[in-house]
Amino acid sequence: MTREGAVEVNAATGKKKRISKRIRDADFAKTEAPQPPEQAAQPLPGGAAPAPTAAAPPLPHAPGAEREQDTAAAERVLERIDGARTRKASKKAARKAQAEATAKEKSSRLQFTDEERATPELEKYIRKSDKAADRLDAAKAAIPKEKKLVRERTFDEATGKGKTRLRFEEREKPIGKNKPHNNPLSRPAQEAGIFVHNKIHSVEKDNSGVEGAHKSEELAERGAKYGARKVKEGYRSHKLKPYRAAAKAEKAAFKANVDFQYHKALHDNPQIAGNPLSRFMQKQQIKRQYAKAAKKGGAATAKKAAENTRKAAKKTAEETKRAIAFVGRHPAGVCIAVAALLLFIMVSAGLSSCGSMFSGLMNGILGTSYTSEDSDLVATENNYAAKENELQQQIDNIESTHPGYDEYRYDLDSIGHNPHELASYLTALLQTYTPQSAQAELNRVFAMQYTLTLTEETEIRYRTETSTDPETGETTTEEVPYEYHILNVKLTNKPISEIAEELLTPQQLEMYRVYLETSGNKPLIFGGGSPDMGASEDLSGVQLVNGTRPGNTAVVDLAKRQVGNVGGRPFWSWYGFNSRVEWCACFVSWCYNQAGKSEPRFAGCQSQGVPWFQSRGQWGARGYANIAPGDAIFFDWDGDGSADHVGLVIGTDGERVYTVEGNSGDACKIKSYPVNYGCIKGYGLMNWN
Repeated sequence: MTREGAVEVNAATGKKKRISKRIRDADFAKTEAPQPPEQAAQPLPGGAAPAPTAAAPPLPHAPGAEREQDTAAAERVLERIDGARTRKASKKAARKAQAEATAKEKSSRLQFTDEERATPELEKYIRKSDKAADRLDAAKAAIPKEKKLVRERTFDEATGKGKTRLRFEEREKPIGKNKPHNNPLSRPAQEAGIFVHNKIHSVEKDNSGVEGAHKSEELAERGAKYGARKVKEGYRSHKLKPYRAAAKAEKAAFKANVDFQYHKALHDNPQIAGNPLSRFMQKQQIKRQYAKAAKKGGAATAKKAAENTRKAAKKTAEETKRAIAFVGRHPAGVCIAVAALLLFIMVSAGLSSCGSMFSGLMNGILGTSYTSEDSDLVATENNYAAKENELQQQIDNIESTHPGYDEYRYDLDSIGHNPHELASYLTALLQTYTPQSAQAELNRVFAMQYTLTLTEETEIRYRTETSTDPETGETTTEEVPYEYHILNVKLTNKPISEIAEELLTPQQLEMYRVYLETSGNKPLIFGGGSPDMGASEDLSGVQLVNGTRPGNTAVVDLAKRQVGNVGGRPFWSWYGFNSRVEWCACFVSWCYNQAGKSEPRFAGCQSQGVPWFQSRGQWGARGYANIAPGDAIFFDWDGDGSADHVGLVIGTDGERVYTVEGNSGDACKIKSYPVNYGCIKGYGLMNWN
């Protein structure tokens, strides 16, 4: 056994052979070139080993032993250098991957597929989720950091040994770090102060001056302590501001991610929507699943949990159907169970009547309200009104697009619809909808509501022709037949209420009628009139100032004679509706028609009335000084930029504008407003020439 390991010695020849498997240390000492074979030492007679020479020094601790030449030393050195470089690069890559994995694990940013980003219904919620994640990352970056010394254990595959190294790791500084240590002299100083005050208290009753000074001193001490405490609280509040901002951003990101998961579930499984209460419970279930998964494995696992939740919701809907089938098979048992449940409810109602009343009221409101966003309701209505405007333009251009006829005969129903009928139909059929998701249904309803028919007709008519004989000069008259070409243009308007009866199921039709009766609890969303329940105003003593534009006092007098009408039946029925609608626009259109104007004719303020005036350059903004009697005045009650109501201008006295309006609290009234009233959207300027 030598320093280099176990060695085997041939007793006959004296040759040594290393048999140890341990890696030999590199020998960096300079050695002479190996001797040629002919100069190699020969064994002496008698088997004695040859004497060692200078070219082959003996091994240490083994006198007379010959060291074997290690020709692979350089290769082993290069291998060690390459191995060190490889290990260094591997450690660096591992640290980088670990840092990226840690950052990804801590981030709440959802990863969206290209298909999800291309879905219009999810675009808004994806945008909100990304924005909330950006705010959260910025808030976390603002949190103070500190460097923590950590130990890292690595394994060297080349040597088969483990190593421990120290490195600094940047972490978020925890709340309450570096709290000031209590001063060891504070307690003795406090005890000394109490002792002094007690001594003064014992003698202050004998001297009022001492008592007054002592009270002042105590008050000053309390003020100083209060000020110092507030300064510390303010400083701590300032230090904790980044942590509060991060907590707030994390809560907002959580809400945005839950909203996306919920609407993604509705988009993928429309059948699980149900009623408002059911949707609320489904959203809460997704919220709980997301929160549970986010604590375990980050946003990716949370997204997978949302998929499981959507499957669970779908399964719940199927179980509901099976439950209904079970009720059909066992009616008697179900009736007994229902009777027992009703008895229990009656007893419980006496103990919780207020809660039951509130719950019933909320369910009634939710069950009769439009479930879509207000912006989606208005945008969908505007899309349908745009299709009606295109139809009106097509009819107006019939004679130019179909020339060559001797006569054009028109048999046209009115173009228009009740916006609440359309919204009630879409809500009963689709529940929650957007302009994109409702577009196909709009096309179907429009094709069923309006039917435009063009029919050619040819009549044989006679005209009188006179001819003169050139030889005799005799004049003759005869009736000559000719073809008279007629184009019959017919438009039929089928009410949406009749279409709803054909397309909706009995349950959906019942929901449609409820929504229509309550106007979805949003009667003014489509420009439905004025909520003003006040009385009509008196114009006596008002001095109106005439502008330079000619107005029409006759149409104003006609409108004023309608004051007191309640319900607006002559106006909406004249327009073509078979049931009551929000009729302020119908009233204005009726007045213009009675004054001899076929246009403007509109039933919607924002979708039809405002575009008609603006497209013709007949529009004045709020504060327009040159208004005239008979102009239309549009109002925007909620300040969202959409017209909610319309009336006719009577005139202005320079400070107030006076109007006559239909459907002002469901009645015709005379009202007045300051000329710069914030709810005045603008004026439709009539041209009476």
